[in-house]
Amino acid sequence: WFIPPFGKGSGGHLNIFRFIKNLESLGFENRIIIVELGHSLPSAKHLKSNIEKWFFPLKAEVYVGIKRKIPQSYFAFATSWVTAYYVNRFNGCIKKCYFIQDYEPSFYSVGTNFTLAENTYNFKFTAFTAGTWLSNKLSNEFNMETYPLGFSFDKSIYRPMPLNKKNDGIKRIFFYARPPTGRRAFELGLLVFNEIYKERKNIEVIFAGWDLSDYDIPFPHKSLGLLDLDELPKLYSQCDVALVLSLTNASLLPLELMACKIPIVSNNGPNTEWLLNDKVCVLADLDIFQIKVSLLKILDEEKFTKNLIDKAYVYAQSTDWHNEAIKLKNYLKKL
Repeated sequence: WFIPPFGKGSGGHLNIFRFIKNLESLGFENRIIIVELGHSLPSAKHLKSNIEKWFFPLKAEVYVGIKRKIPQSYFAFATSWVTAYYVNRFNGCIKKCYFIQDYEPSFYSVGTNFTLAENTYNFKFTAFTAGTWLSNKLSNEFNMETYPLGFSFDKSIYRPMPLNKKNDGIKRIFFYARPPTGRRAFELGLLVFNEIYKERKNIEVIFAGWDLSDYDIPFPHKSLGLLDLDELPKLYSQCDVALVLSLTNASLLPLELMACKIPIVSNNGPNTEWLLNDKVCVLADLDIFQIKVSLLKILDEEKFTKNLIDKAYVYAQSTDWHNEAIKLKNYLKKL
């Protein structure tokens, strides 16, 4: 697995490491090659310790950089567009694969990085995608061989904690706030909440994911920054609704919230509707007024909201990471 350098809280790396861990339990030997990308990285031992500290323990041996000798393997996996260039030049494998979690050209304006990212889909790697939207898009537009994998959540962490809700008359809205990540539509969320606050003074927005202390936010809120995973269920369970916006591929957040019995508003479109539907959440156009109305519907209509929560909880529980790993194992055996 060729991966970019990682930090605490990286959702993309969490998914990669989760599949590695599950493949280990299914008998696969995995190795992790961290490409340097111009950075001076700590030792392999130190990085493996960080994986254990920030994510979970893995048997996989860790290698730093590609100048050192890397053992041969049957499969070599790229995990981002930059690592795809390394895998493209790696000759120590039989089959080159691409673990694709999002359409990375969309992370950039049209220019060099957009083009370099898009070009990697012409390398003719076998793609394993997060969901069917990506699988269909890459197959139709780039003629890639694609195999979709589904989402789930960590069932040892995410669960309902109903006693955490405060009985103070305040309606709390959770929003994943990461301004540098444009696809999470931070500014659009602020505009929605500002419109709600013009009508309702008893709301409080709970932000997590980034330090917002430098932002002038004109409505009641709490900014909690980057939290440890085991802190999230307690936080979610204090909230009455969550807004989850995804302008490219869907995120893992909806299933985690559903597992904590928190109702969700998200945006519609094929990029989200491979995972979400209007039986388990409220889907709205990417329009300030429509999103506002959808959030208020959940806050105001108790019977509707309870039905939504119950169906979403059952739906989330029907998913399983280990089953997705078995699917990946079967795809690899087919290759």
